[in-house]
Amino acid sequence: MVRTIAEKREAFRALHEEGCFILPNPWDVGSARMMEHMGFSALASTSSGYSWSQGRPENGVELDDVLEHLGNLVLATDLPVNADFESGFAHDLEELAANVRLAVDLGVAGLSIEDIRADGGPGFYDTAISVERIRTARAAINQTGEDVILVARTEILLSDPTRVSEAIDKLVAFADAGADCLYAPGVIEKADIASMVRAVAPKPVNLLVMRPDATQAEIADLGVRRISVGGGLARAAWGAVMRMAEAMKAGSFEGLASGISNKQLNTIFGRGD
Repeated sequence: MVRTIAEKREAFRALHEEGCFILPNPWDVGSARMMEHMGFSALASTSSGYSWSQGRPENGVELDDVLEHLGNLVLATDLPVNADFESGFAHDLEELAANVRLAVDLGVAGLSIEDIRADGGPGFYDTAISVERIRTARAAINQTGEDVILVARTEILLSDPTRVSEAIDKLVAFADAGADCLYAPGVIEKADIASMVRAVAPKPVNLLVMRPDATQAEIADLGVRRISVGGGLARAAWGAVMRMAEAMKAGSFEGLASGISNKQLNTIFGRGD
């Protein structure tokens, strides 16, 4: 089945209405198609995973690179794609709005804007400026007339996990400013996650998995609507490559036996399009 952009967006919106779904983060077209083959309902890009695939550090790619990448992901599968759009690649509000419209035009079903400063300065935008930027992104999406989920995220917990109350206050302000989904990567404790969910209810919360031993059922019990892994899949893939390369340097090729067969890969990717 080939779904239209409108159908992908409708399906993505429905996923946010009830239950708890896993949103894997492929870093290129091949990994996106693999995730579709594995049966996931939607995808989210990863800025770090994509940057590493280009041989660059996290946040080391430019707007044009990301737009091309997002366009490729949208065309690659029938699944809705949520765009990790960093800080919108703009400090100026008019430029931010223009960039958001460019991403929407590519066919993404969701788009996240974070509060890391986009003017080259250190740290994060304060709540007032962050809220203004979310309102700008919301207005830009609305102007397109397209049904695209706006995800508002604060990154402060990734630098200081103790600032949970501040993160929750920001998410509440983002929800009031028109965000459809709220996201604070770095939250770890179950009680904090549950508090975050309650604070922005009935709007959904995205959780970045920080503890690999957590299960989907446990996370769902906290009220989380969607679960993502950020650059986790990409890190696991790079870790496997590095371990095998180290073994090869030592003269052993046994690690290659763990690889998937050519036939399997050709079957998965042989969609004829």
